[in-house]
Amino acid sequence: MKRYYVNMDDVTTEKAWKQFRRWRAERKVRLKQKDYSYVVPQAIPELDRLHANRTDTTVTWIGHSTFLLQTGGLNIVTDPVWAESMAMEKRLAPPGIPIDRIPPVDVILISHSHYDHMHLSSIRRLMNPKTMLIVPGGLRSKMVRKGFSQTIELDWWNDIVLGSVRITFVPAQHWTRRTLTDMNRSHWGGYVIERLQTEKPREPNGRADNAAAVENTIYFAGDSGYFRGFELIGNRFDIDLALLPIGAYEPEWFMSPQHITPEEALQVFEDVRAKVMIPMHYGAFKLADDTPREALDRLEAERIRRNMDRNRVRLLSLGETWSPSEASAANREASHNMRRANARE
Repeated sequence: MKRYYVNMDDVTTEKAWKQFRRWRAERKVRLKQKDYSYVVPQAIPELDRLHANRTDTTVTWIGHSTFLLQTGGLNIVTDPVWAESMAMEKRLAPPGIPIDRIPPVDVILISHSHYDHMHLSSIRRLMNPKTMLIVPGGLRSKMVRKGFSQTIELDWWNDIVLGSVRITFVPAQHWTRRTLTDMNRSHWGGYVIERLQTEKPREPNGRADNAAAVENTIYFAGDSGYFRGFELIGNRFDIDLALLPIGAYEPEWFMSPQHITPEEALQVFEDVRAKVMIPMHYGAFKLADDTPREALDRLEAERIRRNMDRNRVRLLSLGETWSPSEASAANREASHNMRRANARE
């Protein structure tokens, strides 16, 4: 019996053909007025550091929703897409690190099966005999047929522990399709990646605590419209860093059920109670009618409106590496400078 997956509260993201035709007609006019001259900056990647790292937690943005995450000695790649084009549209900016320069990958995480999040050629190039591919429920059989036998699937709230890293598949509000016949035949979601302490803390009586303490937590949201699930995720996890989408939201009357706006991204940031946010899902492909510059400008305007500390929203260049330890040092320095300024006053 075929299983079809749904959103929380049965929220539908399906569109009528009439709505799709309206969007396409509007787009012919709207895109002529758009400025795509802005290109996301490129950083010189710290390849030696990334290849040697076995201890630090780091986050490197490759582009769109593709990150190299290093934590607990694992190299994890999210939604790998090194494709040069998408739906006949050329990539707006090259990946931050060429795929052949990525350190050996231990884990690949797939949030859902849309082409801009699951590029089979990229997965094949990243896979090695020890790589584990983790996919949403309903997708494993397809990946095995494609030759990826080292695939496991997770349903919402299920987790797997790999060494000192626990990976939990969490809800999103979206949909999926790759062919004419597989609409919503597999699920969609995000991932919470927790780095666990290698030694469990001791209770006063000297016995080890059964619950492993968490050193740091990264939330990769995948692709989603705004929904109540974000608060549920924030209630369940102590999130340090949230990787949140800010692009592909226009026109909002069409995109809002499946893609959050930049303003909603900051609300999600507060809902999940994260300490730092890194925006993603912009600057690589023309998936909707917004531009990368528009997404960033709206994000900054909303940050200012909310009076949110600039250090809490970290924009990465393509290929740039960020780590929680560096952020902590920067926050300490900022606090020190503020205290000195207040003392002078």
